[in-house]
Amino acid sequence: MRAVIQRVSTAKVTVDNNISGEISKGLLVLLGIGEEDSLDDIKYLSDKIINLRIFEDENERMNLSLLDIKGELLIVSQFTLYGDCRKGRRPNFMSAAKPKDANILYEKIISTCSEYDINVESGEFGADMKVDLVNDGPVTILLDSKKNF
Repeated sequence: MRAVIQRVSTAKVTVDNNISGEISKGLLVLLGIGEEDSLDDIKYLSDKIINLRIFEDENERMNLSLLDIKGELLIVSQFTLYGDCRKGRRPNFMSAAKPKDANILYEKIISTCSEYDINVESGEFGADMKVDLVNDGPVTILLDSKKNF
């Protein structure tokens, strides 16, 4: 599982001109699900996202987590995070999970993150989505449940 995590002051995802999910201060997570991913990846990644200390404390040091600031979370599926561009000029998405399997894991990570005492919003799996955000910092972090980076 791969995630691009962006610290935001606001973010929203729109599908067919309707807002699917919207948050104020918190994290926007663009989530890619690979064919090898399982519930273990969800456990690792959800814990990492919720507890990642990338919000500033009173000394302006990145020392606080989403839980500490009572922030919000917006999770948007993005299979293109598994685009392999090492050969040629067209990305190869063969290592991305099949849509049916990916959707199950996508819904599971949303429900897992919702178990914490925070507001969790989401996009619509498989839809053509428009994502608007104000990146705070900017702060952008890459995570991979297989620890490839």
